[in-house]
Amino acid sequence: MSDRKQFLIVMLVAAVFVGWLGWRGFEVISLNQRLQADELVADYPYQHRVLRVDGDTAVMSSLRSHDVSTREALINIFPSLSALNENHREWQRAEREFAHIQARAGDIVLASPGVARVRWELDENWYHLSAMRSQTGVQR
Repeated sequence: MSDRKQFLIVMLVAAVFVGWLGWRGFEVISLNQRLQADELVADYPYQHRVLRVDGDTAVMSSLRSHDVSTREALINIFPSLSALNENHREWQRAEREFAHIQARAGDIVLASPGVARVRWELDENWYHLSAMRSQTGVQR
C-alpha cells in the first residue's frame, strides 16, 4: 500500500473517531440541557447532571452512594439540618424532596432516545469544591 493510501486511511479513521467523540459530547450536552429545562430539577440546590454516556447507559452525578449516606448528602446541601433529629419533619421533607428530584432527573434522561439505563456515580468533585468553599468562606 502506498504512503498516500495509508495516510488517507489513517485520516479517515481519525475523522470517524473525532466525529464519534463530538457526537458523544453533544449527547451529554443535550441531556444536561433537558435537565436544566425542567424547573424542579434546575431549581434544586444540587444540580444532577449527565457525566457521560456509555453505550445506552447515561452516567449521572449524585451526592449519595454506598459510601455516602443520604444524611451526609443532605447535610452538605442544607447545613441547618445537622442540628435536627432524623425523625424531624424537615428531615423527612428534605429526604423525600431529594429522592423525588433525583428520580425525576433520571426519568428525564431515560425519556431520551438511545438511553435505556441510568447509573449513578458519586459526585466527588462537588464534595471537594464544597469543602473548599467552606474553608475559604465563599458561598455560591
